[in-house]
Amino acid sequence: MDPFLKSTYDYYLPTERIATHPVEPRDEARLLVFNRSSGQITHTFFKHLFDFLPEDIGVLLNDTRVVKARIFGKKESGGEIELLLNAPLQENLYSVYIKGRVKKGMRLFFDADLEAELIELKEDGTRLVAFFRKNEALHTKALFDILEIIGHIPLPPYIKREDQEEDSVDYQTVFAKEQGAVAAPTASLHFTDSMFEALKKRYETHFLTLHVGAGTFKPVEAEHILEHVMHSEIYTIPELTCKLIESKKPLLAVGTTVTRTVEYYARTNIPVGKCDLFLHPNNPPLRVNHLLTNFHLPKSTLIMLVASFIGIEKTLELYEEAVKEKYRFFSYGDAMLII
Repeated sequence: MDPFLKSTYDYYLPTERIATHPVEPRDEARLLVFNRSSGQITHTFFKHLFDFLPEDIGVLLNDTRVVKARIFGKKESGGEIELLLNAPLQENLYSVYIKGRVKKGMRLFFDADLEAELIELKEDGTRLVAFFRKNEALHTKALFDILEIIGHIPLPPYIKREDQEEDSVDYQTVFAKEQGAVAAPTASLHFTDSMFEALKKRYETHFLTLHVGAGTFKPVEAEHILEHVMHSEIYTIPELTCKLIESKKPLLAVGTTVTRTVEYYARTNIPVGKCDLFLHPNNPPLRVNHLLTNFHLPKSTLIMLVASFIGIEKTLELYEEAVKEKYRFFSYGDAMLII
């Protein structure tokens, strides 16, 4: 199997295996456990996670909070458009995606007197806009406050339904704190309040923040994966978290976002910035020992990250096993633990 070919990371997934709603309660999601030392595969439930975790580990979580980043508005001509916030840039500039034909200099109008001006149309499909309200430039917090009122939870494109009121809770982790993501760190969605409290009592647990952008769903278009331009996302790692990363304690990364952030820090020693690290079998993790994650799209950078831990053949074998055992896939789906 050629680790550099996108087609190597393909697998068969029946449409009905794509989860469109989470299980209730959250920790009733299924959990596939793969022990690398023994080669054993165990099928269990997320509520039994602690039965499989090594004792002396540090646990790292992403405390980003999903913004209601999807808004609907109109052009001056009256034509309808849909805007998805991607990331704040600097001052009053934001990277966004827009459905609808637009051009530089155009103004877009939304509820609550929110307006956006098209500054630049980028070749990668993103657009740069400046947001205003009553001609006053809006910076991040003020914009997020408005989006909480008029916006919609930006469900992933493979969830073929409109967002519902319960998604405002379901698509946030129980410890979500720092506003800025347009996609949830989905491995963490399985924790209930009580299970999270138990986690903190059992293990040294710390947070970092990586604001997941819409680029996480960007398909790998190049057949040779090293030609793929990895998206970048804003991150912050607090001092105590840095100390844990720098220690010799084995680490469990809860999710691919945590993994990439920790590994970026391990390579750069930079605690604040933009992470664009692409992990794959020829660029494996240097610091993270164990991974808790969901099941990811075929041919995506996320399944390539999983393969960076256990290789392509084992990854595809586990995914085939999960399909056979009728696991639920993607953001609202079940989980996998690699120890």
